[in-house]
Amino acid sequence: MQNLSAAVEKTCHQHRDCLRKRAEEETVTEGPEPPPMQLPPAELPRTQITERTRHRYEDIHRLLEKRWTLSAIARRLNLDRKTVRRFRDTDLDELLASARERRPNGVLEPFKAYLNVRFTEAQGQVSGTRLFLEIQARGYRGGLQVVRKHLAALRAGTVEPVRADIPSPRKITSWIMRPRETLAESQDERLLQVRLACPDITRACDLARAFADMARHQRGYLLLEWIRQAEQDAPKLMKGFAGFLRQDLDAVTAGLTLPWSSGLVEGHVNRVKNTQASCVRPGLVRTPPHSHPHSAVDAPSVGLWWWGRLSCSCRRAAARSSLVTIT
Repeated sequence: MQNLSAAVEKTCHQHRDCLRKRAEEETVTEGPEPPPMQLPPAELPRTQITERTRHRYEDIHRLLEKRWTLSAIARRLNLDRKTVRRFRDTDLDELLASARERRPNGVLEPFKAYLNVRFTEAQGQVSGTRLFLEIQARGYRGGLQVVRKHLAALRAGTVEPVRADIPSPRKITSWIMRPRETLAESQDERLLQVRLACPDITRACDLARAFADMARHQRGYLLLEWIRQAEQDAPKLMKGFAGFLRQDLDAVTAGLTLPWSSGLVEGHVNRVKNTQASCVRPGLVRTPPHSHPHSAVDAPSVGLWWWGRLSCSCRRAAARSSLVTIT
């Protein structure tokens, strides 16, 4: 289920433009447009995260011009190869827009659209105190200075565009993967709006919920048909997930059909690994559970106590290590 959730989340992230477009269309107010107002050309404010994104883009492309490989650039700039590839394949404007979206919403964010409309209607001839009182009656809990700062940015043409209120990909994924009856009415409504905005997210949602139902009700006999549908018209990431399932079809079918699970075995494996690490690695000798934490227990006896709990395979692995001396 973790791999499925990752595929759904990445699909939602790839189609955020669809969600943003629909949110912007819904915020458009009907009626006669206000008279045009002459404002300075808009210029995005330079913040710390946007400046870092801009410098990183320049550094990566400068090294690419020198024919450096992605791995070499990643080592030089202390970045992941995926990050370097994203900066290589993505335009700077899109990267800057993504960087602005990562900034947390301020207390004035829900009221910026209203302030922008009122500012344009009044041709800029409106006081900050008056607008402050208007949005305060609508639930604003911030200060007057924040409103005046936003109006000053409007007059200077350096105000940021109003960001659309769209849910994050992780939040959308949580709504999709959870059982429908556990969703609140507001969450169900938001998910419906997301589904209406993007057909690819809708298809990923339907496939993910069908797979989750198979897992919960142990209907492994439907897996092959699910894979065929996913490979036919699903988004790219969902097709990749279906391809991985086909490679190990018998095991996945058994996992979705039989009531047994390998969770207990995995727990024992982790316990043995932790026990081995406590004996092999120096300075990590633990006190046996039956001994008092303040009792005087010599290190050799403690080590032998843990040594007796190791399996045969762990003993051989520990004996090969130069960190353990068997006496």
